[in-house]
Amino acid sequence: MYYQTSFQRMTPAVKNLLLANIAVFILQQLAPSLEGFLIIYFGLVPRLAFEQLFIWQFVTYMFLHGGLGHIFFNMFALWMFGVELENNWGTKQFLKYYFLTGIAAGLSTALFSWGSTIPTIGASGAVYGILAAYALFFPDRYVYLYLLFPIKMKYLAVILGVIEFLSARHGGTGIAHTAHLGGMIVGFIYLRYKYRSWGIGKDFFKNFFKGGKPY
Repeated sequence: MYYQTSFQRMTPAVKNLLLANIAVFILQQLAPSLEGFLIIYFGLVPRLAFEQLFIWQFVTYMFLHGGLGHIFFNMFALWMFGVELENNWGTKQFLKYYFLTGIAAGLSTALFSWGSTIPTIGASGAVYGILAAYALFFPDRYVYLYLLFPIKMKYLAVILGVIEFLSARHGGTGIAHTAHLGGMIVGFIYLRYKYRSWGIGKDFFKNFFKGGKPY
């Protein structure tokens, strides 16, 4: 994906999140004997999180990734959409939102797989929350899929949400679709409430097909 906007300098929160994720990924690659330990104790394992109270996993799972493609697309989306949001909100508010949606995503997938010993890893839940926020604040901003196909951000967010909903119903893909959907939904509800005086999200679905902004 590529979005149509002027280049902006890297912001503090986005930069530090990128560095932290990349550092952990390098550790995973350089110390493969530790990877199993890292994923079990710092990935999100529902049975351990709930029964053994490994509650830190709802945060730490966001910094582990399953491969180069996994971390690349998550970090690319974080940079692409996160910088402008952080510039608008400020670093403190951006970090609060990032971890809120990431933790909510983790809770979503853990609650729907209660008792599971299969770990969930990755920043995707928080990234989907970022996508939802960007769609609310910049609904008519064009994004170029695969650098070729222009689509407005509001349409992309809804399409992705529908895909995640349908995929979560089928399951069994090895991808935490419930986490993605949870991050988007909680992000939307939070922003709709926090910025209600701005009208963020007001009549979103009513105005969706009219081509105008939802606020």
